Amino acid sequence: MPKPSDREKTQWHFQRYAAHLPAAGEVVIFNRSWYNRGGVEPVMGFCSPEEHADFLRDVVPFETMLSESGTHIIKLWLDISREEQARRLEERRTDPLARLKISPLDAVAQEKWDDYTAARDEMLKATHTARTPWYCIRADSKKHARLAIISHILHQLACPKLEKQVPEASSELLFKFTAKAIKDGRLAD
Repeated sequence: MPKPSDREKTQWHFQRYAAHLPAAGEVVIFNRSWYNRGGVEPVMGFCSPEEHADFLRDVVPFETMLSESGTHIIKLWLDISREEQARRLEERRTDPLARLKISPLDAVAQEKWDDYTAARDEMLKATHTARTPWYCIRADSKKHARLAIISHILHQLACPKLEKQVPEASSELLFKFTAKAIKDGRLAD
């Protein structure tokens, strides 16, 4: 979704996503979704500390409400190392085909690494629940990460014909979040 409009900035944070939620039998994939408010926005100063705190307070009840109404929520955190991020950012700067991906945020991504890591840790701890858990994917290898995503979604949505043909992702590559993953090195620091 694009950056919120001036009008959307005055609305309840989740309101702009409601029109895009799936009906029965549909699948919708949000890239970042409302979780921009948990990571990029506080780090870059795009929301106030109060708006960030409100988000962390409201997101679990919001997702619980969706889940109780029949929406299957699959939350995936794609985690890359500092070194891999630096390599990808350099590729964006030097590869003519990758330049299309350049964002103004790229210029400060590496220098704000520690802030992003702290925001990630706070967000995952505050929003991981039994009903709507986070699954973390080690994403330094785009190919392996994408295969893990496909496998995980097929297994979560119980697609019997397909899941038999697709092995589950390795626990080294994909794992359910726990606070211990922050300390034991499974998540980049």
